Amino acid sequence: MTENTHPSTIAGWREWVSLPELGIPWIKAKLDTGARSSSLHAFDVEPVPGDGDRVRFRVLPWQESDEDAATYECAVHDRRTVRSSSGHRDERYVVLMDIVLLGRSITAEVTLSNRDEMGFRMLIGREALRQGFVVDSARSFVGGRAPRHTRRRNRGRD
Repeated sequence: MTENTHPSTIAGWREWVSLPELGIPWIKAKLDTGARSSSLHAFDVEPVPGDGDRVRFRVLPWQESDEDAATYECAVHDRRTVRSSSGHRDERYVVLMDIVLLGRSITAEVTLSNRDEMGFRMLIGREALRQGFVVDSARSFVGGRAPRHTRRRNRGRD
């Protein structure tokens, strides 16, 4: 291997990703090597009546807007107690989700939680990043930026 090559894809500390199974083409994510699992902002999270193996939830993909809220259902992969960065313990549903990051599709365990108070609607943790990514904390949006109209919607402007 030469000095200029690296076996992993280098990503910035924040990136635009897509969630194809949910039909979400753009969502801004923070890449966090300090977090084990990934997390998606979800609300109205509840088991599907009559089918405890599925969960129904709503997603708001934009940080500063209520537009484009949608309801989704996924198979439950697990339920686990997660400790937040503030130390609060919370039981969360875990689903398997395909994430497209820098043009590469990976499958990640994603917890569903209310991230209203967080700066990013999605957090991608080290278990997902282990699938061939290295995070350069000095860089942002290595994979490029979302189209201008998408970025404006994310800031509550349209």
